[in-house]
Amino acid sequence: MKDKLMKLSAKIQTVLMSEEGQDLIEYALVVALIAFAATAGMKAVATGINTAFTNIGTKLTTYTS
Repeated sequence: MKDKLMKLSAKIQTVLMSEEGQDLIEYALVVALIAFAATAGMKAVATGINTAFTNIGTKLTTYTS
């Protein structure tokens, strides 16, 4: 029984010390950070583009009237 517990303990330690899944988690965090930054940046860009088109529309209306 003691041998079985020692083998089980060794297997659990091997699984816990394994770093195979760590890379996947790091990549997922990087992708999430990039997605968050892109989303935040797109809002600012969209606001700027909307303002530019509004200004162009105003000037075109002024010149065509």
